Amino acid sequence: MSLVRVALAGEGGQGVQSVAEILAEAAYNENKQAIYIPNFGLEQRGGVSIAFIQVSDERIGAPKFNKADVVIAMSERAVGRTAGYSDSNTLFVYDDGFNVDAEELPAEAKQIIGLPAVNTANEELHPRVFNVIIMGAVIGLTNMVTFEAAKNALVNKLGHKFENNPDLRELNFKALEIGKRMAEEALREGVAK
Repeated sequence: MSLVRVALAGEGGQGVQSVAEILAEAAYNENKQAIYIPNFGLEQRGGVSIAFIQVSDERIGAPKFNKADVVIAMSERAVGRTAGYSDSNTLFVYDDGFNVDAEELPAEAKQIIGLPAVNTANEELHPRVFNVIIMGAVIGLTNMVTFEAAKNALVNKLGHKFENNPDLRELNFKALEIGKRMAEEALREGVAK
């Protein structure tokens, strides 16, 4: 696997950093090189939070990057904050459940994809698994880690909650699968918004 660079952004409290941490752990558990750098303001909740993730089979040369292979913006404000990490090689993904102004989308991207993650979470699952849908989408778009490695890292992170509520485990696994499938279908169909 070659180097994959992902910029993941959303509102503080949406679980952006948790998703990045779980993906980095999954990569590490597969004996891959992984770097995760959190970036958030003092406000944490209510401000835009960005996570930079890099995964490779080989040593990663620099901890930061200017342009991402994949940018995922999980909120309206995150779209504007992450457009600068996009270039002609970037898949730019945003949640189409938000009213995103077309002018805020990046001027340059390989493909711009709108995914209905927030609506899917709210209508089909539970609002709290929105970020897990996004994590599944990252896997579907990049194959940076295997689905099984992501599930195992998710169990490691939330295992205590799963023990208290076994249904929560299945809900999270279903959210992960839905996000992965949603992203794979969007890529196959060339869905662009």
